[in-house]
Amino acid sequence: MDIQKLINDVQLNCHISDARHAGNYTLCVYLLKMREFYRWERQHTFSEKLSKNDIGDWLTRREDLWEKVESDDYHPITIASKNFDPFDSQNINNSLISQNLIYSGGYGVKNKPHFFLADLENKETINDYTIYISGKEYARDLTSPPAMSHNKTIYIRRESFKRLLWERTDEWRWNKPENAMARSIRCYDFDNDLENALSKMTDNELDAAVLHEIGEIQVGEKLDGWHQMMSDITFTQAEIMARAVRDHYADTLHTLPTLIKNNNQASIHFYFANLTNMRKHIFPSLMNAYNKWCEDAKINSIDKTVATSVNHWKNIAEQMLALHQQDARQCSVRIESLVNNKNI
Repeated sequence: MDIQKLINDVQLNCHISDARHAGNYTLCVYLLKMREFYRWERQHTFSEKLSKNDIGDWLTRREDLWEKVESDDYHPITIASKNFDPFDSQNINNSLISQNLIYSGGYGVKNKPHFFLADLENKETINDYTIYISGKEYARDLTSPPAMSHNKTIYIRRESFKRLLWERTDEWRWNKPENAMARSIRCYDFDNDLENALSKMTDNELDAAVLHEIGEIQVGEKLDGWHQMMSDITFTQAEIMARAVRDHYADTLHTLPTLIKNNNQASIHFYFANLTNMRKHIFPSLMNAYNKWCEDAKINSIDKTVATSVNHWKNIAEQMLALHQQDARQCSVRIESLVNNKNI
């Protein structure tokens, strides 16, 4: 097996995906992502100060490359003279497991393709879910989701997760607001040992990510037709709402109950630190319960809210599917109205 050619093939598809979708980000988000992408590609440590001139030159060359490949088709992945469709992750991985490598090709937010190739750190089975945990990454795109799932296969990317945590903690340090992220960070010794603290936080949040992905799969089994609906409402406000509803359903079904049962306070704080504005908007009682817990240290406020809301999110998700089945082309506005009128 020509490992370097394999890396080049996967990275080329990453470049094509980035060329087509980098415009999805605001300028500020784009520049932050490119800075950290540069850090990964050049293998700089998290504590190392980056040269603005070097990043600027690299960015120019990268955008020139994207312009050349933007119109290319995604290339097949070649392993031992056999070509695979780049989205055929299962068969590709069947050929890579013996090399302790793991690959994924799939779609994320706004149908952006994501590809990565990394060392396989661990493989485990929980019930009938297969969980792959990857280590060092050899090829990746600009946006590197730290956790992904397809059917009953879960991909957890340790390196991407660590970089995500670095970005979040580094951003917090700019103003150091007293919020959920501050409480999560205080569970680790970031002031005296950044690298070790980051590693410990990564280990803890990897476990939480597995819980969320299992919840996602369990929810997916109950929501027949969801992926077609998401494809039909792409680039609408309804798409953002649908993702938030599904996340709440998965987390009230599995993630939060397990974190509460295990008394994983660091992960609970981190969970609330990373709730999107949309998720807060449609589930204000959850944030209220968190704030109450921070005041009185009694977790039952969150526990009760989670237990009484899981059926609510199940019903909303099912109603969204029903609206889509009634009129796939015009359902977006009705989905938006449904969600806006069902906040709890």
